[in-house]
Amino acid sequence: MLQTLHIENYALIRETDIAFGQGFTAITGETGAGKSIILGALGLLLGQRASVATLADHEHKCVVEAHFDISELHLESLFDEADIDYDNLLILRREVLPSGKSRAFANDTPVQLAFLQQLGPHIIDIHSQHQTLTLADRNFRLSLLDSLVAHSALPDYQRTYRKYTSLKHDLETLVATETESRREQDYLQFQFDELTAARLTEDEQQQLEQESQLLSHAEAIKEGLTSAAIAIDDESDSSVLSRLRTAKNALSHISSYHPDAEALCNRIDSVLIEADDIATELQHTANRINYSSERQQEVDDRLSLLYRLQKKHSVNTVSELIALREEFKSKLQTISTLDDRIHDLMEQVDQAYAALQQAADLLTQQRIAAGKALSEAILPTLHELGMPDARFAVQVDPSSNYTPQGHDTVQLLFNANRGMEMHDVSQVASGGELSRLMLAIKSMLTSHSLLPTIIFDEIDTGVSGDIAGAVGRIMCRMAEHMQVVAITHLPQIAARAEQHLKVYKHVEGESTVSLIRELTPSERIVELASMLSSGSPSEAAMQTARELMQ
Repeated sequence: MLQTLHIENYALIRETDIAFGQGFTAITGETGAGKSIILGALGLLLGQRASVATLADHEHKCVVEAHFDISELHLESLFDEADIDYDNLLILRREVLPSGKSRAFANDTPVQLAFLQQLGPHIIDIHSQHQTLTLADRNFRLSLLDSLVAHSALPDYQRTYRKYTSLKHDLETLVATETESRREQDYLQFQFDELTAARLTEDEQQQLEQESQLLSHAEAIKEGLTSAAIAIDDESDSSVLSRLRTAKNALSHISSYHPDAEALCNRIDSVLIEADDIATELQHTANRINYSSERQQEVDDRLSLLYRLQKKHSVNTVSELIALREEFKSKLQTISTLDDRIHDLMEQVDQAYAALQQAADLLTQQRIAAGKALSEAILPTLHELGMPDARFAVQVDPSSNYTPQGHDTVQLLFNANRGMEMHDVSQVASGGELSRLMLAIKSMLTSHSLLPTIIFDEIDTGVSGDIAGAVGRIMCRMAEHMQVVAITHLPQIAARAEQHLKVYKHVEGESTVSLIRELTPSERIVELASMLSSGSPSEAAMQTARELMQ
């Protein structure tokens, strides 16, 4: 329920605060006085786009704030999903800055306009003359029937629909993958076979490069090793070992005369042993080096293969080649299992489609029953609204085209004239008939909907006399279940309201501003009389106004 509305610096309104009653509130005023400004301000709170053109003073920001009692609307989950603190008293605020930027808040928490747009349909319904066009909208017709069902099958159907469309999408993706994979299977197989035939090992390249280096310089290496061995130990007296033995003998003769000679002699002895071992190792190493042109060719060929594969696949190591081989292997294995996966997924899609059909059929049955109830329920209201010969029926036709709302096509069949064949309302109903038909539908929905507030914006255009009185009575009945606000120019409707607000213009200096205030009972009589008269209210108009109030 809308409790209060604060408007500041919006269009012709400088600043105003409006407190709304719980039942039926009428808002009246001369054409152009600013009644529509209130709807525009509420529209900002419901997520409509803002414009600096609406600022009365372009030096200051516009502020619109409203308080709503949402204690009985069960909106906790909606707030949880948006990560916004929930409170039974909802405070919505919208600010439009002179720069053109706008900010929105829910319970003092900044929110996106998308949240306001999502929240709006749950807290308020603004019904204008132009909303009769929604009678031709498929989704409106389906939602209309679903709202009349106590436990609608729509949520279960939508879960089934999401599962079916998800599985169908997965299947289409997998089939496309299979088609593409089959095209590259031969290429992958060739690459895998080539890398497999290469019998790659992790450290092979490094070892081969070392062996190639050795084979390429085998003669020089062998000659160097041999020369080093001869230099250390050969038959001549100039070898290293021969000279060390001479030095050892010289020191051994004087070791008994000098205390350091024996230690030096022992050290030379150690060097002799090490040098002899080195000479032996050098000779053995030289003997092991045997150059083979055949082995040289084998190593070069193997390295050429590795270098070619690395260049082909744009990698630098054998390890990367091995990783590629395993990747090709994995892809080939995946391709080989695609047929089985597609078969399994096709079975799941078939099962989901069968469940979808079953859920859609149940939804159709509910809608057919709801349509019959709607047809029977609104006829008395249509008769009350001045269409005694009106006939109305709801026709639900299932199709093979499944959508998030089901597979039904709904026709609202109508004719206001006796003996005439019924057709869809979009083809045979006049503007006034559509307006009264929509009012009849909305009045019926009142007892089925949790919507706390509905605002009628001059839907009484083209209505007068007894029909205007009927419209007022219907709004009164609606107000027994919800908050009703009617912007009207008809005294027969305004007189039915429990609360009467008047919007009027006032000149302040060089500016014109819109003001709004609640009328007292005596002021209401004057206002109703003014609405009945073309000029100053006559005594007859005043008397008629009193009778309307009674």
